[in-house]
Formats: sequence, structure tokens, C-alpha cells
Amino acid sequence: MLATLDDWIRRDAIPFSTDSPEAFNAAVDKVIASLADSVELLGFGEALHGGEEILLLRNRLSQRLVAAHGYCAIAIESSFPRGRVLNEYIAGHGPASYGEVKDLGFSHGFGDVEANRELVEWMRQYNADPAHRVKLRFYGFDMPALTGGMAGPRQVLHFAADYLVSLDSASGQEHRRRIDSFLGEEADWENPAQYMDPSKSIGLSPAATSLRIATEDLVTAFRIRRPELIAKSSRDQYLEALQHALAARELLNFHAGMAAKAGYAPLLGIRDAAMADNLTYIVARERVRGKVFAFAHNGHLQRGKAVWPMLGEWWPAGSLLHDMIGPRYAVIGSALGQSQANGIGPPEAGSLEARLTASPGPIRLIPTHQGESLPAAEIVALQPRSGSTKKPELRSLDGSEPDRL
Repeated sequence: MLATLDDWIRRDAIPFSTDSPEAFNAAVDKVIASLADSVELLGFGEALHGGEEILLLRNRLSQRLVAAHGYCAIAIESSFPRGRVLNEYIAGHGPASYGEVKDLGFSHGFGDVEANRELVEWMRQYNADPAHRVKLRFYGFDMPALTGGMAGPRQVLHFAADYLVSLDSASGQEHRRRIDSFLGEEADWENPAQYMDPSKSIGLSPAATSLRIATEDLVTAFRIRRPELIAKSSRDQYLEALQHALAARELLNFHAGMAAKAGYAPLLGIRDAAMADNLTYIVARERVRGKVFAFAHNGHLQRGKAVWPMLGEWWPAGSLLHDMIGPRYAVIGSALGQSQANGIGPPEAGSLEARLTASPGPIRLIPTHQGESLPAAEIVALQPRSGSTKKPELRSLDGSEPDRL
């Protein structure tokens, strides 16, 4: 065991600057070399949403992972079904300009973020080069979502049902008619007022309850006819359609939880479970081609329990992935020193952030999975840093999670 946390930081920190491509590439290569050969999914967490610098760092990291380490797919915290639009765009299909796909392809308004445009355009240019035989794929892995909340289930259910229609018109049309009879209006599902007043949610209405049963029957039809459906289409097409049906199931569970006034933590638990399921699907689909790089908030990718005093406790996607795929998952968590633009002052003395920012930089990567125990007494004694006056999602590092910092 290392004697002190400062010993760990002094020995293992890998400092670099984004102004030096050589130093950046060497730092990334050293971190990747420290990972187990089994890693198929690498997560990269941001400490808060809206930080431009971390997104630019993500883009640079994406490029290095693709160029030197066998990564072929990039997944971000955005709507799973909407990601298909951007994947078509980077493959050179569909609309000719980013402006035509940014709102359809991203949720949460992420299409308006310049660094996301740069990422997508770089992927499109990469794929257009015939020298690159393995083409990149883009995925969203969040639940079906809009800018201000969860979407209605129409898009994911229609995608799954239409796949079945294309292979078995009679059966598929019957599922589609049944689903449509209970769907209602998307505006009712997407009513933003429900987040302040759950009584306005339709998630437990008789029609919504019947739709949940119809969705279960659709999932069952996919499962019991798997060999037949794959033979009539392809494994990729089948799995993609099934994943849309499963996404619809979790989305309906979320809406039901909203109507039941389940509280934030159970709803976030449903969301994170859906994220983990989507990422395991993506990893399975890409396995024959390469590895997957996933980007989201630290809170979704961490491997321990999420504990938020005002919200409660739940198991994030990273903790579920740690159990579901084990050593095939690794994660890089991130922390900020200070940011005036985001209302973040210097980290307090005694916090892990203060120790990290005192080491050489301006940016540093520190592996934490080397099989050594960090000093438990020092970890317990770490002081939390103050949060952000503008970004409530900023969380203090407490050193207790087996992430990479």
C-alpha cells in the first residue's frame, strides 16, 4: 500500500498539455497501456455539463483512441434512437449538412454545442477517407429524450414494430395497430409540467398501462422468434430493433414512475439502467469491429453508488456495467480545479481536488487500478470541495470510487 495520497499522485500522475500533440498522445498511450487487455468499453466522465474545454479534450482523446488503440465507435449521453440520424450522417448518407441533422440527431440541445459539431464532422471526414477501412459509428446511449425531459414512446415503438412489419406483415401490423391504439398524443407524454407536478403525467393512465403490456408482448415476439427474424434480416438489424423495443419498455417504466411520484432517485435509477443496457448492446454490436468510447457526466459512469443529499441514492450506469461486463469496462473520471465561468472557486485545502491541482499540469491523468490500496485513513479524512454556484451537478471527488482521475 502506498504511504500517502501525495505519494500516489507524485509517482503516478501523467502531466500533459493539449498544446503539445506529442505529450498528449504519449499521456493517452500510457494510460491505455495500463488498462487490462480485456477492456472493450472506455468511459470518460465530465464533472459538469457545458464545459467547452472538457469537450475539446474528449474530441482529442477520441481521435487518439481511433488512430492508435482500436476504437471504432463513439457513444455520448444523448438520446439512443436519435443517434441513428447522426450515424447515417457520418456514414455519408441522408442530409448533406450538419445543420440539417443536429436537432434530430441529438437530445438535450447538445447539437448546438460547437465541440459536438466538431466531433461529428471529424467522424464524417474520417469515414469519407477510403484509406480507413473500419468506419466509425456514432451512438447515443441515453433514454429517448428531448431538451427538457423524456420523450414519448412513439419513435422507439414504431421503429421496432416497423421492423417486424417488414418481415411478417400480418403479425407486425397487428402489433402496430395495438400499439397505436394506446399511444395517444406525444404532447401528453412530453408535457414539461409533469416534472413539477407528477399528477400531470399520463404514465399510469389505463391507456399507458395497456401500452406497457403491448410493449411486453412485442418484446416477447422478438425473443421467441429470434432465429427466424435474424435469418430473414440480419443479426445487426434484429438486435437494433429489439433494443428499440427494450428502450420503449424502460421509457414506459420511467413515465409510470413519474406518475407514481416515485421520486428522483428511482427515476434516475431507471435512466441509468437503460443507459447500461444500451451500452452493453453497443459493445456487443461493435465487438467484431473494435472498441467503444463513451462520454457522459461522471455521475452516470462512476462504478460506485450515487449519493446525492437532495435526491437520494441509486446505482449509476457505471456501477451496473462494472457488474455486467466486469473487466471489459474501464472509466476515466474528471475533476476541475477552478472555473470562474462556471462559478467554481479554488478547491479547499484538504480536498482531493486541491492535492491533484497542486501536482504538475496543467492537465494530468492518474491511474488508480494498479492493484494497490490507497491509504484508507487519508481517504476517509478527505474534505469535500465546495460546489458550483451555477452548475449543481458538480460533485466533489471523495476518492472512494475505483475510477480513473
